[in-house]
Amino acid sequence: MRDVVVPAPRCLYADDYIQHNPNIPQGRDVLQRLVETLSPSVHYEPGLIIAEGDLVAIHGRIRSWADEPQIVVDIFRVEGSKLVEHWDVLQNEVPVTAGVAGLAMFDPEESASRAGQ
Repeated sequence: MRDVVVPAPRCLYADDYIQHNPNIPQGRDVLQRLVETLSPSVHYEPGLIIAEGDLVAIHGRIRSWADEPQIVVDIFRVEGSKLVEHWDVLQNEVPVTAGVAGLAMFDPEESASRAGQ
């Protein structure tokens, strides 16, 4: 899997890629170096995907990026076949048993469960 993931920024992201995450420097080359240095234990699970116009939002869970699993919403702006701009929001995952609402923050099947609506 690492062989597939590592070249992804060069293939998927525009040369002048814009990054809005304050903890990641600008540019596709910086993103490439970041991906190359990720631990093989880092795992991203996409869930619900929403697209409108040139924007795509993905609700997902990422493990081993931080000390605790995180729930993330990534928003990408797309031009042609390239990702040109990115925003994200990350939050540590709270177990269902610890949440007041009693609902999971993320369900990898959430997209499939909405397909018939």
